[in-house]
Amino acid sequence: MNQAKTLQDIMFEEIELCVRTTQNLLLHIKDTDWDYRPAENMRTLRELVIHLVSIPATDLYILKEEPLEKVRELENKYSQLQTPTDMGVVFEEGYHALYEYMTSLSEEEFFTKKTKAFYMEDGHTQIQWLAEIQSHVFHHRGQFYNYLKQLQYDVTMADLYA
Repeated sequence: MNQAKTLQDIMFEEIELCVRTTQNLLLHIKDTDWDYRPAENMRTLRELVIHLVSIPATDLYILKEEPLEKVRELENKYSQLQTPTDMGVVFEEGYHALYEYMTSLSEEEFFTKKTKAFYMEDGHTQIQWLAEIQSHVFHHRGQFYNYLKQLQYDVTMADLYA
């Protein structure tokens, strides 16, 4: 049994759930609410969503040791997204790119290959990166859900698992 494949299947099933439910939540947003900011020191709804949908692709760049300039180029590209549909599409595309990368690794590479982000002193193994990405997308999806609740959208916990 390939333990790496088993773990990848489980982790990607969860990330795919996050992508799918985020895409559904995006369809609720009214044009007038994109500038909503719950507090002065927080992102607007649009900034939060852009960050969320960019995580798989951006973090893939980072874990593949791309330089900061390349990561910023990608982030700038994502900052231009305008429609909920486009946002959902790039989230899914980033998910697929991350999936392709992780599943192309041998079991040994998945568990032992370390890569180092431009902002780190020490590297992470690929499994650590995948766990970090999984928690990162769920963290921001939770924030997104809370923004929608604060804006009085008719969303429930069921929307996070449908």
